Amino acid sequence: MARLYEHYKTAVRPALREEFGYKNPHQIPELVKIVLNMGVGEATADKKKIEAAAQDMTLITGQKPLIVKSRKAEANFKLRENMPIGVKVTLRKSHMYEFLDRLVNIALPRVRDFRGLNPRSFDGRGNYAMGLKEQIVFPEIDYDKIDTIRGMDIVIVTTAKTPKEAMALLKGFSMPFQTN
Repeated sequence: MARLYEHYKTAVRPALREEFGYKNPHQIPELVKIVLNMGVGEATADKKKIEAAAQDMTLITGQKPLIVKSRKAEANFKLRENMPIGVKVTLRKSHMYEFLDRLVNIALPRVRDFRGLNPRSFDGRGNYAMGLKEQIVFPEIDYDKIDTIRGMDIVIVTTAKTPKEAMALLKGFSMPFQTN
């Protein structure tokens, strides 16, 4: 069992129940999934770029990514229908907790000029979205073997109903939010 899941059951759940006064244990917010998305716009010109991005995503998450294809043609971007333009991975259960643990404790401290995560990036329904400019903050990525530095989007989906509940849940996992 993931270390962070044990922490959630023993420390975070009771703290959330105390703070928000939940009567039913099913009301307590929890993580549902983490979705990672890496857009590869240069894949329209070179097919090998999408394979390199998929390999990086596999190293970071430990799961084989889904190759995202374009839905319709767009002449301005030299894009045809069903052309590969990105990769994404959905992490659930133990994979999700392992990734969140590595993100908070290893990757985010390695980001240059990191001042904390934006507390306004909640969507109003308890989900949090963030972006990373470089995939090299993860220790699994060998800097000498990458072809280009790519960014990625990370969306953390929770069962929280409000941004305040989601913020308390993620703070329980030691997410480093900015303090104004």
